[in-house]
Parts: sequence; C-alpha cells; structure tokens
Amino acid sequence: MQKTFNTANLASEVVARCQRLAQFSEDANGTRRTFLSPPMRDCHAEIAKWLKAVGAEVSVDAAGNLRGYYPGVRRPGPRLLLGSHLDTVPNAGAYDGVLGVVVGVALLEALEGRRLPFAIEVIGFSEEEGIRFGTPFIGSRALVGSLDAELLSCRDKNGVSVEKAIEEFGLRPAEIPRAALREDCLGYIEFHIEQGPVLEKLGCQLAAVDAIVGQNRLEFSFSGHANHAGTTPMHLRNDALAGAAEWVVGVESLAQHSPGLVATVGFIEAKPGATNVIAGEARATLDLRHASDSARLQAVEELTRAAESIAVKRGLSLRSRTLLQQRAVTMDPFLVDQIAQAIRKAGCKPQRMASGAGHDAMILAEKVPAAMIFLRTPGGISHDPAESVHLQDVASAVECGVHLLEQLAWSQEFLTRTQRG
Repeated sequence: MQKTFNTANLASEVVARCQRLAQFSEDANGTRRTFLSPPMRDCHAEIAKWLKAVGAEVSVDAAGNLRGYYPGVRRPGPRLLLGSHLDTVPNAGAYDGVLGVVVGVALLEALEGRRLPFAIEVIGFSEEEGIRFGTPFIGSRALVGSLDAELLSCRDKNGVSVEKAIEEFGLRPAEIPRAALREDCLGYIEFHIEQGPVLEKLGCQLAAVDAIVGQNRLEFSFSGHANHAGTTPMHLRNDALAGAAEWVVGVESLAQHSPGLVATVGFIEAKPGATNVIAGEARATLDLRHASDSARLQAVEELTRAAESIAVKRGLSLRSRTLLQQRAVTMDPFLVDQIAQAIRKAGCKPQRMASGAGHDAMILAEKVPAAMIFLRTPGGISHDPAESVHLQDVASAVECGVHLLEQLAWSQEFLTRTQRG
C-alpha cells in the first residue's frame, strides 16, 4: 500500500468532524448525547454521508449501532472492525468515543478506493457511557450476544425502557440477535483518547493498550427517618445522608491506602432533599477499578461490609445492587505487537500501557481478538468541554492506522483467524 494520502489534511478533517458532531446535542449549551436520543439520529446521518462517500454500505442495527461496511477484495470474506462509541456524558468534550469512529472513516479515505484481503467495518456504538439507563455498553453488548431481557427492561428517569427506546427510534428489538458478530470477524481495533495524563507525562503521542482494568459499579441506598431539622435532637436522628457521607469518606480512605485501586462515589442523592428536613434516604453510586480482579473484588466486599456496619451503628437500613461487574481484560498480544510496530513506523515511541477506563474493546474481546490505540490527552482532561487533542497526534494516529492495515493485509497469521467462542 503506497502512502499517497496527506496525514495533515486528514488529521485536520478528523478534528473538524469531531467538533461538528459535538454540535448534535440534547443540551443547547453543551454536548450531551445519550442512547438513541434525537441528536443521535443527526449524528448517524452525518457519519453516514462520509462513509457512503468512500463506498461503504451503511446500516443501523437493532441496538442502534451505526455500521459502515467497506468490502474487501472478495465477498463474502473476513472483516476487521474499527470503531468506538457515539454517546457522551453530560457536558462532554468533542473527542471521547467519537474520535475512534471518525479515525476509522479517515482510514477508509486513506485507502483511496483500494481493497484489502479483508473487509473493514466501521462501527459507531450507540451506547458505552451508561448515562441514560445506568448500565454501560449497550451497543457493544449486542455484538457479543449479551444484550438480554434484563438489560432491555432497564428504565431511564422517565420510565422509558431500553426496549421502548429502541422501538421509538424506529428499530425492532426482536432483530437484536442479527447484530451479533459473525464467524468472519478477524478482530477489533479501537482508537481512543487516553483520558488521562500518563502519555503527556511520558512525552509520548500514542500507546498500544495491552490491558483494560476490571471495574465494578454498584449502588448503595441508606434508609433512615426523615424528620424536622430543628426539633429533632442529634442523638435521636437516623440521618441517611450522614451515614452515606461517613461511608463516602471510607471509600476514599480505602482507595488511598490500596495500591492500584481507584474508587469513586460520583453520584449521591438525598430525599426528600429539603434544607430543613433530615434526609430519610440517601442513594450513592460506587465505581471501583483495579487491574487485579481479586484485589478489586476484595475491595467491593470490604466497602460493602463498611456500609453495613455504618447502617447498623446509625439505625439505618441498607440496600445495594450491582450495576456492572467487568473483569480485567488482556488485549490480544498479536494485535498489540502489530500496533506497536505501526506506532514505530509512524515515527513515535511504541509505548505500551493499561487503560484505567472501560471501553467497548473490553466487551468485544469476549468474542474476537481486540486491541486499542491511545492518543495523548492534553492536560489529561476528558469528560469535559476542555477535552482536546494535538493535531500532530491525530496525524500520527492516522498514519499508524494505515501502517497497521498494511501489516495486517500481509499477515497470514491474521488472515487465517476466525471468531473465538
């Protein structure tokens, strides 16, 4: 494959497109695009135009994933997946998730009509963040066959279920099994911003991700007794919010004293939520991550016991439920090696690192070889409007991607792979 494309031009187009997609939002003064919300339809239409312009066949599967199929030299034949997610957190930046989809489109453009021994399918996953329904990876779970009835029954704050949201988008939940990966899938590659400060501190543009840490997401509900804030003596209170607050401090303390563990209480809600009323109920989420599954699960048990102990001491009742339990995932060694080679060919240091954030790649890895390429995140800022990328890093990522496609096109080991599981 000859390098006839202009990486600087393609990189500029990638950045402009990401900023364009950031305008498709549920909020007037910021970017928020959740699972199958109206702006997702606009996002699909924009990306579909770019995909069709390079000869890709575009469709939306029953889980709301946008899929662009660029044929290989023969049909039917094997395919390589490139992609990331199109949904965002509230008040998001312009690059988390979307960048991986737009880079996938740029790589098709760099081929300039050439066909490879495998087809390329660019996928924009409908949901990864877990914002609307409290459960992440709805899009990629459909591809591995784990978008089940329980998940489809989850409801958003307006009482709309996942299944109903799919129907309201004009899709058919009964056709979700047709979204599953086929035996012809050779692997999955995801370009993504790092969302942290590591690469910037190392002075590296790109990294080959060799593992994704495991994570647990839970919800704890402390229940006490609501009462008048002025007439109830302190020693006669069953303050649910005070109990939750004590537990939150314990979460932070455990993480600070447990190497490799990160723990976050990112949401807390008190009811009835009035200034002059003692909280009768407090609900809090817990996000726990560690590269060691055993260390992570031990922390879950310890913090659950701590919550139970606090509840007993304060005369509260406690309920907890698991929202997500995801084991640590090792990326495919062959693909990681190939990515490291491609990074070197792009003129960058072939850094390898683990991802502290969860990604669709960890879900796809259940069925097919998967790997990721991280781009440096200036300031380590993500999930915020200040999220950014360096134009040269994007150019290097596109060049890395083209080298990677060329390497895989010539690799007999890669071309003879079939779907696992």
